[in-house]
Amino acid sequence: MASDINVEKLIREAMERGEFDNLKGQGKRLDLDAYFSTPDDVRMAFSILKSNEFVPEEVEMLKEVADLKKKLSAATDDVQRAELARVLRQKQLTLTIALEKYRLRRRF
Repeated sequence: MASDINVEKLIREAMERGEFDNLKGQGKRLDLDAYFSTPDDVRMAFSILKSNEFVPEEVEMLKEVADLKKKLSAATDDVQRAELARVLRQKQLTLTIALEKYRLRRRF
């Protein structure tokens, strides 16, 4: 088939240009168990979200909390430390509430 030959040629040319060098996860086995155990419709939704770099709000908050903790441990100024600690407490409370809402939604 002509289209198969064209695709193979394009892949070969890309390999020669080094476009497949240093790919993320190169040399590692793919774990596809979770992928195939997920229903097709959910898998499609996850795929769309991931391809558009969507991150759930709770995950973003977890990253922000971790970042605030790092900044707090590195801060030397007492005023700055107090402000970072205040913001951290507020962010942790907001995260706790969001996770509790999520947990309650999943129960019903």
